[in-house]
Amino acid sequence: MRLMIIGSLDGQIGAASKIAMQRGAKVAHVPDLEAGLTALRSGQGADLVMMDATLDVGGFIRSLEQERISIPVVACGVGTDASIAVSAIKAGAKEYIPLPPEPELIAAVLQAVTEETKTMVFRDGAMGKVISLADQVAPSDASILITGESGTGKEVMARYLHSKSKRASRPFISINCAAIPENLLESELFGHEKGAFTGAATRRVGKFEEANGGTLLLDEISEMDTRLQAKLLRAVQEREIDRVGGSKPVSIDIRVLATSNRDLQAEVKNGNFREDLLFRLNVVSLQLPPLRDRPMDLEALSHHFIEKYSEANGVALRPLSEATQTAIRNYPWPGNVRELENTMHRAVLLATGSEIQPDAIMLPDGSKPGEYSVSHEDSAPTMQDTTGQIQDSSAVMGTSSLVGRTVADVERDLIINTLTHTLGNRTHAATILGISIRTLRNKLKLYSDEGTSVPAPGDPGAATA
Repeated sequence: MRLMIIGSLDGQIGAASKIAMQRGAKVAHVPDLEAGLTALRSGQGADLVMMDATLDVGGFIRSLEQERISIPVVACGVGTDASIAVSAIKAGAKEYIPLPPEPELIAAVLQAVTEETKTMVFRDGAMGKVISLADQVAPSDASILITGESGTGKEVMARYLHSKSKRASRPFISINCAAIPENLLESELFGHEKGAFTGAATRRVGKFEEANGGTLLLDEISEMDTRLQAKLLRAVQEREIDRVGGSKPVSIDIRVLATSNRDLQAEVKNGNFREDLLFRLNVVSLQLPPLRDRPMDLEALSHHFIEKYSEANGVALRPLSEATQTAIRNYPWPGNVRELENTMHRAVLLATGSEIQPDAIMLPDGSKPGEYSVSHEDSAPTMQDTTGQIQDSSAVMGTSSLVGRTVADVERDLIINTLTHTLGNRTHAATILGISIRTLRNKLKLYSDEGTSVPAPGDPGAATA
């Protein structure tokens, strides 16, 4: 991993660097915040920033956010002044490390950043076939398209491929094409020269150059505008890019991985994705099966997450009771591994006694897995009427409550309720609704302008909103 240390740390910089390098980190040291930002803008990437807590931690983190540079920041300080530690955490630091540094603590922080990026937790044969193919193609430089429903672990698979490749010691750079506005994505990918557009105060190296020698992951590539896809095609095909406002091409040496939760063949037919770009990216295709089709992985992953969050929260390790395991097996997990992880995290915190009982398994909307009855064909939940006969739940709920309401009102409630269920996760909500992330964003902006409360991304209160 790549570690950037900012500041003098009162002479403790040498000790911290030595410990980090002994743990396999590549360490770069810069004297101040501006030097750190300049290095990051120029393509000197980092997986973790460790900075002097006496510097402006909050200002630095805000600068990273404004320039869309996603790197966790850890603050360090000499002594045991609790106020400094509290201020750093409030300012956005992920952790505070007292100095002189303890080797075990430095090692733990480095491990927390890199954990689960090089291993895949699986036991089911369906996933085993995918892993086998991944192991076979990982050493090559072929472009790979990773597809699957939202939450199935596409980015984890991309990191696994990188770790098994000949580029494993080089940078792994990821960019979420759905999370960046269209007018900024070109600059994020290819970089820009100073003065290329309003606000371009300095030259900025893009993700392609930052990944030079390593691997670039284009996450949710189906959300990229077709006009930008043409420039991306040239970069993938010719291995050279043009910075925005640049006068000459820049050669790059990268491996390209891409993910999508959509059927790109269908997107090509609908005119939303370039066929020639799909051919370039889809040299090898890895399709991750949904969690509902991986019953043995469901058990393995549940235990893995329970162990992980029991240790992280310092609570006793409790196994799942038989009743809980049954409830988990019968639930379809529409949010896949991501939903399972969040559910197991909550269960670890809510459980009492010697086992994790069903009452500790709570879904984002507050319901329990056992309250659902869904067939393998994803049929609608059923319930009994007063005569004891089974009725479709949609028939029970009926459409009577919709009479007198406009289509726009019903659509708004559906979108907001779905977003609430996904805890504000736009990508997941768009997948459930069957619309593009761009369409969802436009709808949410309209609702917000009209005064409707819209759940924020990652809003922990969204499930009860």
